[in-house]
Amino acid sequence: MLRCALIAATLSVCAASVTAQSPRNFPATALRGEFVITAPPEILLNKRPARLAPGARIRGADNMMVMSGAAVNQRLLVHYTLDLQGQLLNVWVLTPSEAARKPWPATPQEAAGWSFNADAQTWSKP
Repeated sequence: MLRCALIAATLSVCAASVTAQSPRNFPATALRGEFVITAPPEILLNKRPARLAPGARIRGADNMMVMSGAAVNQRLLVHYTLDLQGQLLNVWVLTPSEAARKPWPATPQEAAGWSFNADAQTWSKP
């Protein structure tokens, strides 16, 4: 019984470390920007006022959920998606390796003119 518990604990630690190290796949609609939470749901996106959508999800660099109140006044480089009203719906705080992937569009107009390779998670300009 003790041996089974030890094996289960070891497997859960291994699974957690594998999950933390797997690369994240971002959707083609994800844009890059500078994100600062001022007073949730109010934010600054690229130094302009914006708002988190109801039910917005913020994921930290470790891919764990982050409560908006826990990240107030932190300047973060993120990928984000917008809902139909233009509010931020999904936010991913970037790791250094994710931030190094360039170019990445910052506006919908850039994304419309560039090509996205979903497998490689890279953008290319025409």
